[in-house]
Amino acid sequence: MTTDLTTTTDRPATSGPDPTKRTSGRDRRPAMRRVGLTLVVVVLALLPFFLATYPIGIASRVLAFALLVISVDLLTGYTGMPTLGQVAYFGAGAYTAGLVGIHVTDNGFVQLGAAVLVAGLLALVTGAAVVRTTGIVFLMVTLAVGELAHEASASASGLGASNGLAGIPAVSVLPGTVLDLPGLVYWWVLGVFLAGCTIARIVVTSPLGRSMRGVRDGSQRLHALGQPTYRTRLTAFVVAGGIAGAAGAAWVAQARFFSPGDLGFDVAAFALLSVILGGAGTLWGPVLGAVVVVVLRDHVSTFALFEGRSGLLLGLVFVFAVYALPRGIAGIGLPHLLRTRLSGRKAHS
Repeated sequence: MTTDLTTTTDRPATSGPDPTKRTSGRDRRPAMRRVGLTLVVVVLALLPFFLATYPIGIASRVLAFALLVISVDLLTGYTGMPTLGQVAYFGAGAYTAGLVGIHVTDNGFVQLGAAVLVAGLLALVTGAAVVRTTGIVFLMVTLAVGELAHEASASASGLGASNGLAGIPAVSVLPGTVLDLPGLVYWWVLGVFLAGCTIARIVVTSPLGRSMRGVRDGSQRLHALGQPTYRTRLTAFVVAGGIAGAAGAAWVAQARFFSPGDLGFDVAAFALLSVILGGAGTLWGPVLGAVVVVVLRDHVSTFALFEGRSGLLLGLVFVFAVYALPRGIAGIGLPHLLRTRLSGRKAHS
């Protein structure tokens, strides 16, 4: 009796996943992310050619506020330290950029560098004590830091006190190139925003970012293993403070005015709400959350049905997001959905 070996060894596999296809699918993901990111940047850069003056001003404010939200997300989403105090460093950067513009130079790069430096140093000084706390205590301490910054700015005559800092000149990039048109200001704010996003991305993908997620997911385990959790928390706090200072400089560049109301509790609450709404622990989710919050607060609330009820409207949206979107907008899986649709179209073509 003989056995036909050829029929058994040469028979093609009829079941089970193809590891080659799975690997090629993984290999396409980074390329598709880069393509999607490039398209988003191109669309943002082309907005001044298609939008009028007022919408471009709105877009500039959204980008500046979104950069503040990213600094909140670095602490809340990646390090597990929910904060209400980033407005203190946002205000430090804004006032520094404004004062440098009034008394020193209108060069935007100098203003931006000074804002990041002052905000980072303030975050280092205050964070040395703040990051020793955790949980609800940390949240309350950061709230106190934000409120102290608000009261200090409201009583400082050199900063305009409660009237705010006015007379800030338009920024310039090169000598003789004053950015006095809304489209030019928008491009400057967009550049600051993209730089801040790039730094945040580098941080969260670096060994520091892994340590931040380790603090978020198991601080006691890291401490038991001898890892310096305090140093990680303080470094993340300083980096987030510097990014918040850059957001303040971008805000001043487009508004050319800053007051204590711009660093009040409502701004801090809206920034934290944007992180929760967009999806903590991602970078693009909180940016979308910031867009939703600004649009609802400043524009949808002007409709007759919601006039004067922006707080109520945002509260309803927040309650809806907590119950219907526990992982925020990022939890919907938009990138995965887009990849699936694109792959399906390629398969049919």
